[in-house]
Amino acid sequence: MLRFDPFRDVDSLASAMLGVSSGSDRAPRFMPMDLYKVDDHYVLSADLPGIDPGSIDVDVDRGTLTLTAHRSVPESSGVQWISSERFAGTYRRQVSLGDGVDTERIAASYDNGVLSVTIPLAERAKPRKIDIARSESTSEQKSIEPEPA
Repeated sequence: MLRFDPFRDVDSLASAMLGVSSGSDRAPRFMPMDLYKVDDHYVLSADLPGIDPGSIDVDVDRGTLTLTAHRSVPESSGVQWISSERFAGTYRRQVSLGDGVDTERIAASYDNGVLSVTIPLAERAKPRKIDIARSESTSEQKSIEPEPA
């Protein structure tokens, strides 16, 4: 599993070149996430407070898990903003999945502002014990005698 966001450096470079400050409504900050393994599956938890659950998409395509969510800008007609620190816009995060993941059984839920994605391991990737076959002839020890010269 990929543990870093390769697009973070590109976003930083683009922000610096275009003069857009990170975290404005034009360039929302990335969604923070945790990724850990429990028994036979991975769990990805992404913080998305205040996101409409209907705007969240979780897609898998060619070994890449893509999380997308959108927070709308509040209606601002007749509003005099004193402070505007909450980010609006589209959030997107991509994670590369390894070959040992069962993409058909990935499940997601959204509760209290946290998107949880369960990513199960494929049966072939789970650890297993290999039985060692024993031949019956090994129980009888034979000695090898040198031939007379």
